[in-house]
Amino acid sequence: MKKIFLFTFLTITNQCLAFNFTTTTKVKKNNQNHANLDSIKIKSHNVSVVFWNVENLYDPYDDTTKLDDEFTSAGAKHWTWSKFNLKLNHVAKTLIAIGEWEAPAIAGLCEVENRYVLNKLIYETPLKPWQYKCIHHESPDLRGIDVALIYRPSVFNVLGSKSISIRFPFDTLAQTREILMVKGILFGMDTIHLFVNHWPSRRGGYLGSQPRRNWVASVLKVLIDSVLRSHPASNIVVMGDFNDEPENESLKVVLGAKTEINAIPSDTLFNLMGVRNKIRMEGTLKYRDQWSTFDQFLVTGALIGGTSGLKAGTRDVRIFSSKFLLEEDQTYFGEKLNRTFVGPRYHGGFSDHLPIRLRISKVPICKPSN
Repeated sequence: MKKIFLFTFLTITNQCLAFNFTTTTKVKKNNQNHANLDSIKIKSHNVSVVFWNVENLYDPYDDTTKLDDEFTSAGAKHWTWSKFNLKLNHVAKTLIAIGEWEAPAIAGLCEVENRYVLNKLIYETPLKPWQYKCIHHESPDLRGIDVALIYRPSVFNVLGSKSISIRFPFDTLAQTREILMVKGILFGMDTIHLFVNHWPSRRGGYLGSQPRRNWVASVLKVLIDSVLRSHPASNIVVMGDFNDEPENESLKVVLGAKTEINAIPSDTLFNLMGVRNKIRMEGTLKYRDQWSTFDQFLVTGALIGGTSGLKAGTRDVRIFSSKFLLEEDQTYFGEKLNRTFVGPRYHGGFSDHLPIRLRISKVPICKPSN
């Protein structure tokens, strides 16, 4: 195993490409329609960015290098091809619905096993007409679950990506998901930096696991600071399942993401879900009777203020809690998530997390008067 240090960036650009040589006239027509929709989208100066923990999007193959045995037909979860295909269509349905039946321009995903499941998602489900591409890198996570980004190249032009490995100095044997860093252009002219995260879980308790999330936060801060040093008014969107609340130490202290908006410096990071949580009682996952907001969008002040041509604020973020993602909670009352698995039992639902959406708009750049 190669020793990878904090400041070593492994540059990976994994764009999953596929070609269909037997496209029918009908599909071509649909693709043309969606190309026209993309043109309208750009003219309307508005796109959607989604993040979602899709809950164990595994294929049924046994990868001998990963601890994925339970997600095979002979494994504990009895994971079959029919269950896998249903899962893929559930993900596709949700992404289309969250964009109000117009698929989002960008979607960050976590708990995906490999590039194969991403190819199946974007080429063999109802997402196909939107001609998505994907960025993915195989992480060292022992269970084989990774983060990834899918995007519509007609709306978002990728300039490059990096996959940042995490090594804990206090536990050199521990493995976790990498941070995916993507730079691209929205609306054909405005640069934006995206960071997709899935931080270490709370297994072992909050206090026992907190040092790991604090360390990943410190790595992420170095990455963000490096962007801001070269351009203090950069448009940055950080998304992920952080396994911490906006007010927890990793996000608020180590990363320095503010949860209140007073002054809005361009180079300051703001947690939009933290600001939203102060006025709304909601969450993205539920444990017993308690909702938590582990899935979050964080943005720079430049994006809130619209100083660099793109704008997204607290009113532009939402938790997508459509009825088909929820069901009645007969034990703790109210509603609970319609999950794929409830413990070891197959339930056939969607995910154990709700997705979140951020609407980004293009605005005229405001230049200070002399």
